[in-house]
Amino acid sequence: MSMLQEDRQLTDISVAKLMIPSEKVAHVQMNNPLEHALLVLVKSGYAAVPVLDSTYKLAGVIGKTVILNQILGMERFETEKLSEIRVKDVMNQDIPTLSKDDNLLDGLNSMIDHAFVCVVDKHNYFDGILTRRAILKELKKEIYTSKLFNK
Repeated sequence: MSMLQEDRQLTDISVAKLMIPSEKVAHVQMNNPLEHALLVLVKSGYAAVPVLDSTYKLAGVIGKTVILNQILGMERFETEKLSEIRVKDVMNQDIPTLSKDDNLLDGLNSMIDHAFVCVVDKHNYFDGILTRRAILKELKKEIYTSKLFNK
């Protein structure tokens, strides 16, 4: 089997097949205080989560590092700031996105620098996330079931 045939097979695997649906994804809303976002991050064990607006459109991503940088003072953590600052004021809005119709290779290219990429519809409503883990699992499965590996 040639590499071109392998590539074609990988492009046949859609993001929709690999993604985690929005109902199962921890997220915060842009008007939440940083205190709430930090609680969600700590309780979920994630380093970052999607930020949604009130209509469930994707607005950005917020992570622990951004929050901790906001409360890091010269001599102590200024935790009182957690209730004063809103997620929308510090979230990262410059993030890649995918659609359900994109394929595994599109996902791989989008997440080289990210642990997950948000999946949105054509109106930017949040559909879920594609994780680096899901892509690696699918690639591993493809490798172990390929004729190249089984020679």
